[in-house]
Amino acid sequence: MRRITLINGDGIGPEISDAVVKIIEASGLKIDWDIQTAGADVIEKEGTPLPERVLKSIKENKIALKAPVTTPIGKGFRSVNVQLRKALDLYANLRPCKNLPNVKTKFDNVDIVVVRENTEDLYAGIERQVDTDTAESIKVITRKASERICKFAFDYAVKNNRKEVCVVTKANIMKLSDGLFLESYRKIAENYPEIKKREILVDNLCMQLIQNPSQFDVLVLPNLYGDIVSDLCAGLIGGLGVAQGANIGLDYAVFEPVHGSAPDIKGQNKANPTALLLSAIEMLKYIGEFSYADRIEKALFKTLANGIFTADLGGTASTKDFTDAIVQNL
Repeated sequence: MRRITLINGDGIGPEISDAVVKIIEASGLKIDWDIQTAGADVIEKEGTPLPERVLKSIKENKIALKAPVTTPIGKGFRSVNVQLRKALDLYANLRPCKNLPNVKTKFDNVDIVVVRENTEDLYAGIERQVDTDTAESIKVITRKASERICKFAFDYAVKNNRKEVCVVTKANIMKLSDGLFLESYRKIAENYPEIKKREILVDNLCMQLIQNPSQFDVLVLPNLYGDIVSDLCAGLIGGLGVAQGANIGLDYAVFEPVHGSAPDIKGQNKANPTALLLSAIEMLKYIGEFSYADRIEKALFKTLANGIFTADLGGTASTKDFTDAIVQNL
């Protein structure tokens, strides 16, 4: 039996974690869940939102499924997500964005994979207060990190029969930092003659994504642009409630939804577990459980096709109703 770390998060995290565990159990796949708590709910007791036991669990099990964890805005502790990525060197953030059955959006032909560098850029967290009226953040781009994320994007394209990898920068303005990222992309691209190449500026990309998203296949971006663009792409397919994600390194992988912990609806049986479920499906593929992943995905798609939606998608189903419908379809 495979042992997998389950970080059940805070806010709506425990609710959607329970839903996903129930669905996976209903598929017949046996998983030994190593349940770990993290985030705002453990600070008072353990003095940190990311206790060392959580990292120890992931290092032992190699794979984790993570529900959302609250990050304060403008004060308090830094993001647990950022800390996990740095501590485990989860350098690749993978966010597939594809239309789901019966989820009405402005476009019905979106199938984009966002590959975001995960360890540096402005998210390196190198900041200082210059004086009372001035704060400074340093943007870090290295050749090593840029080349390995570009290689990840091209390898993913080859493995998943994608046709093009498009690099996204602002190299016309940040000629040294983004210029280095672009240079790294060009070097790696030479090793993949079968994959089409494309270069685009991030502002132009955003405009074109809301005009004709079907023209894009795999996007590879530095950390900050990747964070923003992946949420934009989530909007193209129905919102953060259906947006999956994964953070992958050489030794470990953490699968999580893109959305936050939504404390305003905590405990109200309203949360949509789809994004975490899609992340879990991606996790099952990653560990080679393709048949179970396929069955769960089909059950989810049938549920959506039958018009059973949670409130964020315009429906009336509770978290429990939606979960039970998927289980029934299994």
